[in-house]
Amino acid sequence: MTKAEKAARIGVMLDELYPEPPIPLDHVDPFTLLVAVMLSAQTTDKKVNEVTPALFARAPTPAAMAALEVDEIRELIREIGLAPTKAKNLKRTAELLVERHGGEVPPTLDELEALPGVGHKTAQVVQAQAFEIPAFPVDTHIHRLAARWGLSRAKNVDETERDLKALFPEDTWIRRHLQIIYFGREHCPARGHDLSTCPICSWAASKERIAAEAPTKKSASAAVGATPKRRAAATARSTKRPRAPRD
Repeated sequence: MTKAEKAARIGVMLDELYPEPPIPLDHVDPFTLLVAVMLSAQTTDKKVNEVTPALFARAPTPAAMAALEVDEIRELIREIGLAPTKAKNLKRTAELLVERHGGEVPPTLDELEALPGVGHKTAQVVQAQAFEIPAFPVDTHIHRLAARWGLSRAKNVDETERDLKALFPEDTWIRRHLQIIYFGREHCPARGHDLSTCPICSWAASKERIAAEAPTKKSASAAVGATPKRRAAATARSTKRPRAPRD
């Protein structure tokens, strides 16, 4: 089976599983989406969604965010990982949005990436979800699955992005990157995963990869010996909603 044939079959399966994949981060406009994605690095979507209501109540616009002191922003997001750095980036980004863009979030990749704390993946998420501009943000989850499925041999996310854009039609990019993340979280985790039983890996992955990533006897026996409470917790973790693509 060629890579193009694999991608087509995978696309059909993903569309059946996730016909309209939701954006995991709560937001109401391009600015609140930008802020939420900036906050989501090394933090769960759940935690971001718990923190942003109070933040957006104080600063729903770039002008309002720029008017806050860094210390106040940091206090509002203190439960978020890397809060001190993110607070500084949020304030400076808000200031630049006011100074350079009339208080609006720009739609172009170059303008977005020029903002503090906004990397390539964050910029593409904003492009795709806020402006419906075809983009294929690739995070570590998508990079891992693309390799497992034999769709890319790239060593980094930028090259994987290039490969996936070449395989999937442009009009599917916006939903496809979310679908792959959801699938990875719910069906194809990084560790302790039996590829031979996976709905996609079982036929898309090579025999060599399936054998190489087979769960060890140690991990299997640990799973068998786990208490019901721990097994339930593990199941809950494997089926929770996935994070949005982030830097």
